[in-house]
Amino acid sequence: MENYYTILGITHGAGPGEVKRAFRERAKKIHPDVAGETAHGEMRKLITAYEVLSDPERRQEYDRAYDRFVKPHNFDYRAFLREQKDDPECQAKLIFFDLLHLEEDEALEIWDAQGGLGFSMEQYLEREDWMDCTFILAEELEKRSRYYESFVLLADLVREERRRPYFRHFMPEVEMFLKELVRLRLRASVDDETYVEAMETLLELGFPRRDEARWMRSMAETLVKMGESGAARAVLQEALQRDPSLSNVVQLRRKLKI
Repeated sequence: MENYYTILGITHGAGPGEVKRAFRERAKKIHPDVAGETAHGEMRKLITAYEVLSDPERRQEYDRAYDRFVKPHNFDYRAFLREQKDDPECQAKLIFFDLLHLEEDEALEIWDAQGGLGFSMEQYLEREDWMDCTFILAEELEKRSRYYESFVLLADLVREERRRPYFRHFMPEVEMFLKELVRLRLRASVDDETYVEAMETLLELGFPRRDEARWMRSMAETLVKMGESGAARAVLQEALQRDPSLSNVVQLRRKLKI
């Protein structure tokens, strides 16, 4: 979980004016035009931090999760949870605790030992904690090039948020994370069949039609590779109905005789 206050170089009590000044000063130093192309990633983080902390509602939601970093305990809570190795509820709470206290490797080790994607943490954590935990876990998996697992967790979050909102103003960041993961990382990290299934999952999540059209184009390309031209043709035709101006389809249309 990124510490937006640290990224901006401000304290938790910083007011709107201080947030804005910090953003401007930091942006001047790390703007790609000044610091070079390698600064693009830092600039994106800075912009996200500013957008969250300059919006009162989004900042309140972020602070709610952040406050857990400094939540006091009257005893060694982590040690207690670690001792309960046969209790899945304690292990789920330990994963969340470790993630919030920057013990990411330990958290992932426990998550893997409990079954990874097969470990239903939503059964053992309160809904809001499960959603916060799942997002942080997805971030850490992505950092370790475990892209498919990160994708599955993010898709679960989007599905649950559609059912009953929790992230609200923070949701655009979650959706952007998922979209960028799909655009840049997922395809090369899974086999063709898994990729098609992932695209089918995305199409169930209620994203805008233009996004769906792009995913369906990619899905059609993969189906062609798998030798399923009939299915590819149907998918591409549906994609063009969603977005008649869909780009990069000339060769694919020719190949599928559309």
